Amino acid sequence: MTSMITFEELKARKAPVAVVGLGYVGLPLAVALSRHFEVIGFDISRQRIRELRNGQDRTNEVLPDALQAAKVRYTCEPEDLGPARVIIVAVPTPIDAYRSPDLRPVRGATTTVGQHIQSGTVVVYESTVYPGLTEETCVPLLEEHSGLTCGKDFYVGYSPERINPGDREHTLETIVKVVAGQDKPTTDLLAELYSSVVKAGVYRAASIKTAEAAKVIENTQRDLNIALMNELATIFDRMGIDTLEVLEAAGTKWNFLPFRPGLVGGHCIGVDPYYLTFKAQALGLHPQLILAGRRINDTMGKFVVENAIKWLINADKKIKGARIGLLGLTFKENVPDLRNTKAVDIVTEFEDYGARVFVHDAMADHAEAKHEYDIDLCELDQLRDLDCLVLCVSHDQYRELDLQELRSWFRDERNPLIIDVKGFFDPRRMEEHGFLYWRL
Repeated sequence: MTSMITFEELKARKAPVAVVGLGYVGLPLAVALSRHFEVIGFDISRQRIRELRNGQDRTNEVLPDALQAAKVRYTCEPEDLGPARVIIVAVPTPIDAYRSPDLRPVRGATTTVGQHIQSGTVVVYESTVYPGLTEETCVPLLEEHSGLTCGKDFYVGYSPERINPGDREHTLETIVKVVAGQDKPTTDLLAELYSSVVKAGVYRAASIKTAEAAKVIENTQRDLNIALMNELATIFDRMGIDTLEVLEAAGTKWNFLPFRPGLVGGHCIGVDPYYLTFKAQALGLHPQLILAGRRINDTMGKFVVENAIKWLINADKKIKGARIGLLGLTFKENVPDLRNTKAVDIVTEFEDYGARVFVHDAMADHAEAKHEYDIDLCELDQLRDLDCLVLCVSHDQYRELDLQELRSWFRDERNPLIIDVKGFFDPRRMEEHGFLYWRL
């Protein structure tokens, strides 16, 4: 049996820590670890590596000064992983067109790691997966491509990421880190490693499967709570009641949970439940509540557009050829992340009615929007002669909009229609400025 690398050896920089995948999760982790250890940052994207070497982070998760100061050796060459004795895999775990787990990124990363690890290495996964994937899928791949034996020549662990993109308050350092190894020595090493950068401390899960399950239900719980709010929004809308006013009133009770209706996209909440239900169905179980929540949340774009169409018709607007402005395309406010954004559902629904949609986003990359969704983002001054404006993502930049000027964006200033998905505007101010106004 080959002995595992020790924390003292890592601390003495006798062997590096490698982070595989330098996105929203991997880059902040690599930067934080580099303050204490020798760190290799690996990504398959050559463009991403070039940008990071030049001190540029397109995700905006790491501040420029911190990125410039970080002593990370960025590389896209797999053989550079060879010297590492702890390898942390932080690649995306998306779903495919059939809402099944797309394991190609994690399988590809695992294959690459397996081809280059040496004896005594610890491989840690941070990617969100279903319970059992690390040991049932990743370990066999590592053994196959390395020729080594898990538990004898190398060791595995799991420590789920808890990054909230765009959040400067809840960061890697301030969120408790769950850690689990295949045995106590592995767990001990991971606890020491992560404790060096996570001030909030670590929680030792009972097993790798326990840690995997904990991660996947964190977002499943949020998904179901938002689904409840979305279902309530459809009910209250039919009753002519403002949902947010109801929630404000109910929120005066000390134990009322402060969830709100909205579009549920992104790489976590709108994806992770499908990993859990996939595994459950493989075991012959048929989850009902989880998938019901997913169905509700996946229909909210359609619900928003149907309401917009009703308001347009009542304002004597022609639907076919109507000019619709859309503010915000990313999956949430103040981040450039376009993955699994549900704002696209609103674009598609309007286009199905024959309307023309003009999309502006204060954060998104134009080339990425074109590549991923075939959407040509426009400039703010191109949102003119509109029949309807949809506030889809509440970027801070949109707070600077002057309501009186906003009226001039419309083709008919007598009936300017605002559809407010985020509850961004004050309804009373909108009425004072003469807007037709609907909010989710």
